Amino acid sequence: MKHIDLHDLERYSDVLLSRSGEVVALRFAEVADAGALQCYFRGLSPGSRYNRLMGAASELPESQLDRFTHIGEDNGFSLVATTKRNGAEVIIGEARYAIDDETNSLEIGLSVDDKMQGQGIGAALLGNLACLATALGAGRLFGDTLRSNDAMLALARKAGFALSPTPDDWKQIRFEKRVAFAPVDIPCASWRLAAIAANVHAA
Repeated sequence: MKHIDLHDLERYSDVLLSRSGEVVALRFAEVADAGALQCYFRGLSPGSRYNRLMGAASELPESQLDRFTHIGEDNGFSLVATTKRNGAEVIIGEARYAIDDETNSLEIGLSVDDKMQGQGIGAALLGNLACLATALGAGRLFGDTLRSNDAMLALARKAGFALSPTPDDWKQIRFEKRVAFAPVDIPCASWRLAAIAANVHAA
């Protein structure tokens, strides 16, 4: 399986419109995002944070924060969804994936700010991850979530993932999807970039 060229990360960026018309950017997380990413996790509701971290926590543990913002360590990568608020970039969602060469898979997990849920952000993150999987030559996406995480399970079902019990953990459900199509172009949503650029110029 191919690996991301760390000098060419912008190739995999994405831009889209939320259902409310807000411009949202998807990109790889960077070391400089540590403070904003921690602020994002602290701002999640206790339930959303519990679902994402699979346990009670008031913030992202420092060891995990370090892994989230150092791209490529242990074959792990993080994406952030951002938008502009009062002229400043704000993180409104995140996704993490790890490359498993032995099984030709990407293991994934994600969360979306409670106030932005229902705006298509989670679906966009899953779509970007599927595009990355095809670009890397992976044949499978999968992740585990708590049985009580109704929002993630509904999102996975809608995105075409199959659900099954997580091996050796009755508290969790595994969502899995075979990726059988080839990417036509990178960035993953070049048609959305073009559409937004056309709208901006028209305005």
